Order: sequence, then C-alpha cells, then structure tokens
Amino acid sequence: MEENIQTPMGEEVKNQMQNGEAAKKTPKPLTFGKTMLASALGFVVVIAIANILAFIMMISLIVSLSSMSKDTKATVKEDSFVKLDLTAMISERKPNELLALMSEEKMVGLDQLLAAIDEASKDDHVNGIYVYMGSGSAVSWGVAEELRSALQRFQESGKAVLAYADTYSQTGYYIASMADTVMLNPSGFVDFRGIGAEALFYKDLLDKLDVKMQLIRPRNNAYKSAGETYTMNHMSEANREQIRAYVGSIWNYVAANMAQSRGLSIEKVNKIADDLNGYLAADAKANGLVDVMGFEADMKTIMKECYDGRHTIAAARYAENFGDKDRKEKIAIVYAEGNVVPGKGNGYQTAVYGDDVAKAIEKAAKDDNVKAIVLRVNSPGGAVTASEIMTDAVVKAKAKKPVVVSMSDLAASAGYEISSNATYIVAQPTTITGSIGVFATIPEVGNMLKHKLGITTDTVMTNRNSAALSVMRPLSPTAMEMLQRNVEQFYDTFCLRVATGRNLTVDYVDSIARGRCWTGVDAQRLGLVDTLGGLNLALAIAAEKAGLKNYSIVKYPEEKSWQSMLLKLGDEESRAALRRQLKMRSGDPMESLYEQLEALVYGEPLQARLPYVINLTR
Repeated sequence: MEENIQTPMGEEVKNQMQNGEAAKKTPKPLTFGKTMLASALGFVVVIAIANILAFIMMISLIVSLSSMSKDTKATVKEDSFVKLDLTAMISERKPNELLALMSEEKMVGLDQLLAAIDEASKDDHVNGIYVYMGSGSAVSWGVAEELRSALQRFQESGKAVLAYADTYSQTGYYIASMADTVMLNPSGFVDFRGIGAEALFYKDLLDKLDVKMQLIRPRNNAYKSAGETYTMNHMSEANREQIRAYVGSIWNYVAANMAQSRGLSIEKVNKIADDLNGYLAADAKANGLVDVMGFEADMKTIMKECYDGRHTIAAARYAENFGDKDRKEKIAIVYAEGNVVPGKGNGYQTAVYGDDVAKAIEKAAKDDNVKAIVLRVNSPGGAVTASEIMTDAVVKAKAKKPVVVSMSDLAASAGYEISSNATYIVAQPTTITGSIGVFATIPEVGNMLKHKLGITTDTVMTNRNSAALSVMRPLSPTAMEMLQRNVEQFYDTFCLRVATGRNLTVDYVDSIARGRCWTGVDAQRLGLVDTLGGLNLALAIAAEKAGLKNYSIVKYPEEKSWQSMLLKLGDEESRAALRRQLKMRSGDPMESLYEQLEALVYGEPLQARLPYVINLTR
C-alpha cells in the first residue's frame, strides 16, 4: 500500500500552483545566491578538471616525444632483413616528431628509406631487403623510381630483395618488379593497366552558382591551362596534347624497365595492360608478373629457408643507427616540397614558403663549411613573388659555390624557375617539369550573392578603378588590360630567367615553353635539365664539382624542435596548420582539392603552377 507523504515545502508548492502563483513568485535572494554560487563553483571545477586533463595529456605527449628523441640504437641481429614498409606515407625528408606522433597514419621520410638501403648493402648483419606493400602502396612515380634505383644498387652487393603485397598498385609493382622474388596474395591483384590522367572541371558547377572565373594568361600560353578548370568543362586540345605526351613518356619508360626486369617483351607488357590480364592473381602469375602466390607467412618462410633471414628490422629504425658522420666539409640539402607560397612557415611544412627556402639557401651559401648545395625540388609551382625570391637566392648562391638541383615527382612552373639557374640539374625520367608560363584568376561572385542569397553591394570610390579588382563585379577593361600586361611581362621574365640559367636563347625557350609540361626524359632532350637520375646522383655531382671525397650532409630548412612546436599549439593558426598537414599527409583528396582551390581563390592572382590538379593512376 502506497503512502502519500508530503513535506511542508511540498504543501507550500502545491498551494502556490493551485493559486496560480508559482510562475509569478520570485525566488528568495538567499536561494538565488546559492544557485549562482553552486553554478559558478561547478563551472570552475569543470575548467580545473579540463586543465588538469590537458596538462596530463601534454605531459604524456612530452614523455612520448622525449622517448622518441633518445639516442638509442636498434639492435641489428645477424641474418636480418631490412623491411621497407611502403604502406606508410612517404615525404621527402624525415617527418617532424610531433607530426609523426599525432598522425593516425604511419609516416616515413624518403631520406630515411634511401639511407637504410645504402647502409644495408654494406652491413654484414643484413642478408637482404624485404619490400612490404600490404593492401597497396600509393607511392608516386618519382618516389617509386628513386626507391627502385636504390634497390637495384643494393642488389649489386649480391644480397636479395624480396617483395610481398596483398595487392600491388602500379607504382608499387614497378618497385617490386626488380625483386628476386615477387609474391602476391592468392586473393589479391596487380593493378596493372597503364597510366591514365584525370582532371576535374568546375565550370558547370560555377554556372549553377552564378559564379564566373576570369582567366588571364599570356596570349601564346595555350598549354598553361590551370584556369581552364573553371572556364571549361573538358580538356582543351593543347592540354590534351601535353598530357598525352607526358603520360606516354612515363609509361614507355617504366614499362620498358618492368619488361626487362621480368624477362618479358614490351609488346607483352602492353598487351597485359590492355587486356587486364595481370589483374587477377592467377593471371598475374601465368603472365609472368609475379613469381609465386602465397601469404606473408610464406614469404617469411622463403626469407628464412632460402636466404637465412631470421629477423627483420624496420628501415626507418635501422636508418637511425647510421647517422651521417659530422665532418667539417658538408653538402647542404635544401628541401622545397609542396605548393610555392609567400612568407614564412610555422614549422609544419605544408608548402614551399618562399622566405624560408630563400633564407635556407642564403645560410648554406654563407657557411664556409658547406661546399655545395643540393636543392631538392618537389613542387607544382605557385605564387610568383615567392618564386622570384627563391630564384634570386639560387642565383646569388651559385656565384659562391655549386648548386645542384635534384627533381623529384614535380619541378614545374615556379618549381622549375627556382631550378633553372642552378649549376646543374638532375631530373628523374618520370619527373614532370617545365610548365614555363603564368596565369591569373579572378572570381566574380556578385551575381551569386544577389541571385542566390539576396545580397547586394553598393560602392563609393575616389577614383575610376578604386574597386576594379573586386570579386563582386566583372573586371573593368582597364583592370583586364593591366593584368594582361602583368602576365605578359612575367612570362618574358620567366623565359629570360631560363635562357640565362640554361645558356639558351630567349626565342628558343619561348618555343618550348608556353606553359607546356615535359617529363625528365623530354626535358633533357630539350636542354631544360642536364642528366637523369635521383638524389644520390645529385649528391655525387655536387661533391665532384666541389672537389669533395668525404663530407657530411646538413639539411635545410632547419626543423623546429618538437618542444617549440608543442608550445605553439596554443596558437589557433598553428593548430589549424597542424590539422591541415595531418589531412594532407593522409592523402585525403578533398583536402588536397581544397588546398588547390584556396591557393587560386585567396592567394596571389599571378600564379606559376602546373595546369590542373592532375591525378595520374599509380
């Protein structure tokens, strides 16, 4: 039996509700004060707990980074294989410790992998290299060529190279094709179909939004087609011509190398690609693309029974054991990786910051212990002002000591301009370079705001063209003519820079320029680069020109310590840069697209960059 028990307070509230007075009655001052005090104390407690948790997380992060920074050497046991895990994201140089720790993906530097391969060839404890690709490796063609060449040099030591994947990407298979044993998961496949290039176009989308992109480029720069992605809905004939040429050049080169390594004719390699007869595991084995089907456990059995490989050690960890000897005479490697942008970076190398790279070149040039500079370029280009600043730094440095350029995947447009005045230029056969040209894009969004959102503008001007470059209205004829003169003048400057640096005539440079891209193979034929090869060759040439036999390497721009970068995380701009870098490193295509759009819309109007964001099948 339930008993209805009411407290005196309960009777009072009941009576107030019955009389319709509850909603009107004001709480007593003492009760209100208690409520406010309790809320304030609760808020303070929550903030204190949040700060304590943040402090604990910060301490944990510091401890983790400190343990990473300790100078501890990995034990390399006898009968070991060095494992190249190519499922990791590969940047040009060893990733920043803070970035690596906070990334959800595995990260490794190409410099670490190359050092591990070269050292392993001389290490008596190492019997071979195990190239692991898991469910696929998204390495670029330039990185693939660099690693493949290093592995072939390693084979000259008489040691084995073994490759395994659940699925091979084309670039992954290109690396694996030179291995002594190529193994594939019986349920896996080889993505072997030739190279395709896709470009996105936004004109129809912009039409629906009532946005118009105004494109300005030199009148003879038909190949400088970056802006066409906003003004057309298909490839122009000039752009189709240049893309067909450079993807054909890359494929012809890599297909010939794969055919030679696998003992196949080039005709058979192309037929396999045409008919997709290497895609399925059984077909890949039947057509000679792989040696054996099996699982990773089977590969480890082969490693042990055929090559006495009883242990493995990760390549990046192994490379830490062989730091470069600190000799007085040095070669500086200056890295320029990413889009060219003006100003200074914040420690997270998401782009080629003009001021940072120029300062690094100047510092290396002034250092008497640095006898030569290798400029490692992997950039599609970007802001003209930043490009000019870096090019000027190269010209001045070359007057003091040899400057050798090593081109990676891309050294195009502004990426080529900063290279053009070096003492010597080394490109990979698969490098995309050239694109000597310029363009400007100015969006017009006034109609979109008016028709889609009902937003209009009104303007007060002191002069006829005070608002001439506003994105709210079309360019005035005067503004259009000024921008046209601007792009024409810079194009002439660009051609003169190249002609001076490469000892060519301006007329000849103009004939092969006009915004057109070339592969390293074609660029060498045209005189835009000197020879074909990777970073190892560039260093050898720099040493020869500087008269060096023994030297150590110093790398620029100097990386900020994890301690200073950790302190900067209190700054929202630094946190945003870190988030952007982590997304870019993850290979998020939308983040990459956003970065390109942001550079075109919010960056400098005048851009020296590749035509389009081209995605080559890998």
